[in-house]
This record gives sequence, structure tokens and C-alpha cells, in this order.
Amino acid sequence: MASPRTMPATIPCHFALAFLIAVLFSPAPSLTHGSQQSPSGLNTIDQCWRTNPNWRRQRQQLARCSVGFSGKMTSNIGKGTVRYTVTDPSDDPLRPRPGTLRYGATLINGEVWITFERDMTINLQKPLLVSSFTAIDGRGVTVHITGGGCLLVYKATDVIIHGLYIHNCQAQPPSQVIGPDSKILPLGQVDGDAIRLVTATKVWIDHNTLYACQDGLLDVTRGSNQVTISNNWFRDQDKVMLLGHDDGYIRDRNMKVTIVYNHFGPNCNQRMPRVRHGYAHVANNLYQGWEQYAIGGSSGPSIKSEANLFIAPKGGNKEVTWRLGSHASKTAWSFYSVGDVFENGASFRKKGRLGGAKPHYNKQQSFTVADAQSVRSLTSSSGVLKCSRTC
Repeated sequence: MASPRTMPATIPCHFALAFLIAVLFSPAPSLTHGSQQSPSGLNTIDQCWRTNPNWRRQRQQLARCSVGFSGKMTSNIGKGTVRYTVTDPSDDPLRPRPGTLRYGATLINGEVWITFERDMTINLQKPLLVSSFTAIDGRGVTVHITGGGCLLVYKATDVIIHGLYIHNCQAQPPSQVIGPDSKILPLGQVDGDAIRLVTATKVWIDHNTLYACQDGLLDVTRGSNQVTISNNWFRDQDKVMLLGHDDGYIRDRNMKVTIVYNHFGPNCNQRMPRVRHGYAHVANNLYQGWEQYAIGGSSGPSIKSEANLFIAPKGGNKEVTWRLGSHASKTAWSFYSVGDVFENGASFRKKGRLGGAKPHYNKQQSFTVADAQSVRSLTSSSGVLKCSRTC
């Protein structure tokens, strides 16, 4: 992240109290992750593939299930797609061995669908570059990714990241890593983010559990576009999600991101998301408290908050939103709520003309936003799914 740090990277001790309050006063269904539901209780993404009893043999069906600005991820599948299995949890940033995640995610050209042989923890020594047309599919096993810098989608397109625990990622000094075509690439200082997108397009991040990283959990920066963030569980973090590099990076005006069916909390402080310049459609998410704010922005972003459930903390700030420079900005803001539900005294200060922040989805991107009263059910399986015979 390029913005100045407003809070220390470590979680303040008073978050422990916030966590206790969230657990005691939040409805029990919102804390159920990986539970099985009847098809009628599934959201539109999960309904697409989780009702298929043969999903293990037909994994690539997942690519047709995405909604929002990423569109369908059909460029990731086809007869030429390489099926690659991670068998080795070790990591070598410069000379990755076949069987490791870095080898599959970085060095295989064309479409590659990555799965994992067994449960494993991968401790990355340096950030891992995810190449174009790569799907990382952790369904059916338990895969933890941690360590140096974690996942970096740099100048890549058509990327799926699904079913991973990504946590305790640490900042890294300037270094070198292997890149596509086996070229050694220099990296500058890398913040400790779980997933960072830099000049990336058509990226779908679905059903991951992200927490406790040194900087943030997810950054979408430097002209990245056409991104869907869905069904994830974000917890135990100060700064959660940043959309837009910095206030001076006007190229991010073209950024479009869909944030849908996610669970934020407990123990999250701010940036769920923070948006600069671009557009975010934030729909059918569960917010289990916050400290500073839930949704914020600067540099005239457009944000449509639609049919989310905001559960304010029992004490402290009840306001969902935060704005920087909204009165002085020459760019008209469009920042509003429609159909949201507010509990425990939560409130949302609107800014701009009602209806001025429509997503304008095409046929492949569009989906029906459910009533906010359904959000607890729609997000009850957010995060990594516990898949055995069914998912």
C-alpha cells in the first residue's frame, strides 16, 4: 500500500474487547463457516457448482460460476488446460522444483488448473507471482499459505484464487524472484499483504479465509480492473481491503470491483473496503462490527452499498462510512446505500445522487442482489469450505 499508515500494523490490545463483544452479541449463524446448506440457501455463485455431486471430477465448472466485474472465467478452461497437482509444500523463490506451488503458478505457460495432493502449509520465502490464466483451487484439502509477501498478481489476467487460508504474511525488502518464462525479476519493497493485485485484469477471488497479515489482506492497485471478490472471510485485521493505489494515481479511475457474499469480522478495524478514484459494488456482505469504519474512500470514488447487513459494535463508532476530502474534491462523489440493513444502531451517511453509482453489468457479469434479510444465510459458508464428498 502506498498510503500513509494511520494505525500500527499490529492489532491493538483493545481489539480483544471488540472481539469478545462481537462474539457475544452477533447472531450465531453468522459465525458458521464451512457448514453445509440445502441448495435453497446457497447464493448464486455456490448454487452454480456446489449442487453438483461430481464437482471433484468437474472442477473446471467453477470457472463458469463467477459473477460481477470479473465476468465468467472461461478463458481459464478448455482442452489445452494443464492440470497440475501440488505435491511439495517447499518453496524456492529462484529455482522452484516441479510439484511446488510456485512452479505451477509462475512457470507453466497457458491455462493451468492447480490442485493440491493433500493438506499442507506453504511457507513462502518471497512473494509468489501468479501468472495469467492460472486457477489455484484448494477445494477438498486444507491449504495454508503464509510467509513473505504471499500472493502477487502482477500484470496478469484471468486469475482464479479459491479455497485457501492466507495469513500472517510479512513485508519483504527488495529481492528477486522467478517470473514467467523463467526470468528472474527484481521486486522492490513488498508490503505484508495476503493478496495484492498490481495492473491485473479479470481476477476472481472466492471462498478464501484471510487474516492477521502485517499490512492488509487484499490490495487492488495500479490500474487493476474487472475484479470480483466473493464468499471470502476477512477477520482479525486492522486494514482489510484497499482499492486504488494512492490519491494521485488517476489511472485507477477505470477500476471496477464487485464485493459480494463476504463476511467481514470479527475483529476488523477499517477498509472493508477503502476506495480511491474507481467504482465498487458492495452487495450482500455481512459486517460483524468495525472500529474506525467499514466502507470509506477518497479522491471521488463511486460506491454502491446494496443490501448488506451492518452490525455495529456495541460500543464505539456506529457510523459505517468514512470520507477524506469529500467537500474539497472537484470530482463529484457518488457514495450511497440502498436496501442495506443496520443493526445495533449502525448508520450510513450518503453522498451524491441516488442511482448515480450503478454497476452497468453486461450479461456475463450480472446477478440478482438478494434482500438484505438473507445475508446471514448467503454468507454462512464464506471462507474456506469444508469439502468431503460434498462441498
